[in-house]
Amino acid sequence: MLKQPGSFKRLLLAASIAITTLTAQTGAQAEVGYPEKEELKFGFIKLTDMAPLAIAYEKQYFEDEGLYVQLEAQANWKVLLDRVIDGQLDGAHMLAGQPLGATIGYGTQAHIITAFSMDLNGNGITVSNDIWEQMKEHIPMGEDGKPVHPIKADYLKPVVDKYRAEGKPFNMGMVFPVSTHNYELRYWLAAGGIHPGYYAPHKGDTSGQQQADALLSVTPPPQMPATLEAGTIYGYCVGEPWNQQAVFKGIGVPVITDYEIWKNNPEKVFGVSKAWADKYPNTHIRVVKAMIRAAKWLDENNNANRPEAVEILSRPTYVGADAEVIANSMTGTFEYEKGDKREVPDFNVFFRHNATYPYYSDAIWYLTQMRRWGQIAEQKPDSWYMDIAKQVYRPDIYRIAAEELIAEGKMAASDFPDFASEDGFKAPQTQFIDGITYDGRKPNEYLEQFPIGLKGKDQI
Repeated sequence: MLKQPGSFKRLLLAASIAITTLTAQTGAQAEVGYPEKEELKFGFIKLTDMAPLAIAYEKQYFEDEGLYVQLEAQANWKVLLDRVIDGQLDGAHMLAGQPLGATIGYGTQAHIITAFSMDLNGNGITVSNDIWEQMKEHIPMGEDGKPVHPIKADYLKPVVDKYRAEGKPFNMGMVFPVSTHNYELRYWLAAGGIHPGYYAPHKGDTSGQQQADALLSVTPPPQMPATLEAGTIYGYCVGEPWNQQAVFKGIGVPVITDYEIWKNNPEKVFGVSKAWADKYPNTHIRVVKAMIRAAKWLDENNNANRPEAVEILSRPTYVGADAEVIANSMTGTFEYEKGDKREVPDFNVFFRHNATYPYYSDAIWYLTQMRRWGQIAEQKPDSWYMDIAKQVYRPDIYRIAAEELIAEGKMAASDFPDFASEDGFKAPQTQFIDGITYDGRKPNEYLEQFPIGLKGKDQI
């Protein structure tokens, strides 16, 4: 547990915080005043993409906002969410699907919101050495003798088909039912003709394995390598450093990054309960301000600060993995098969490409995947997707934080979207591994394009 102690500096700071008048998204005047709550506790999971929290703490950006923060690692995503809901945590590093899943009542019912997206990309899919050797028979090789990337699930399909023919379950791990990792792994498998299975919560089946060719189940991120080594699973999708850990331990091979599945996909968010945000609006805005500054620090000057960030994250209080392992992805490279290290400058993005902005279209993509795989059991109109996105994703709060940073001279207007014209939707996105275009304004039309997955009035 980390804690910033109170001090004489704190008294001076609290006395000197100015109230800045801003123009909110509605055009009304909004005042960001003193924080209603100064002592805060935030949760995180030991993954490199918790970095904005660590940096906001270490660089005293929280203190600059009159906030005194404890950062506390959590055992798993469910515990983390439950502790935000019951008030033991003021907020947390969350899977982007968690606020959405909780708000629509998948699993735990609670209204969780996010006004800050923590990063883009950052995940990978790893298979065991044995599965890799079987896949290699089907993977095209380049002139340099190395596999041609991206490596599609088409090359895994003959292996899965062989296991099924022999009556062996093909088990894979992901970190949580509403995690990006679950949806990315499912997306990759389905794009290669491997059915990842359906959920049927209305029938009491939350295994996600109905009609499945590959059986996906939950494994906590730090346990992924050991579970793979034990042979309990044959592959997994997880964030860093747990793909690179498999390479360093010699037990597995990362075959693809999520950057190659969906270029610049949204990953984690900072989540709080709506009740907390309503009770402490100034505190919430100030938290977002500190984290925006941290995200910019992580990416500025072409990632010049990443080596320092790696050292910070390697500490036991944060990720606690070897700095060399964390650096493999955090400094713009990624190692696939041992010795096959390639440049992936945007493997971890914290601020570039408006990474911190909570886009409605990002929220809607997650909801489409929940529908595609049965976590949303029945067809919903496009208007429902928009309504849920607006309940959970709060660009209005983000805008107030950003405009205050601009007014204070800490950030430039060019660091952010053009708030006067921004509507919360990215332009239709085409850079998916299967070539399908995603337009967040047309979720049902998007779902119709997939040969595998629920669409229209389909039900399990």
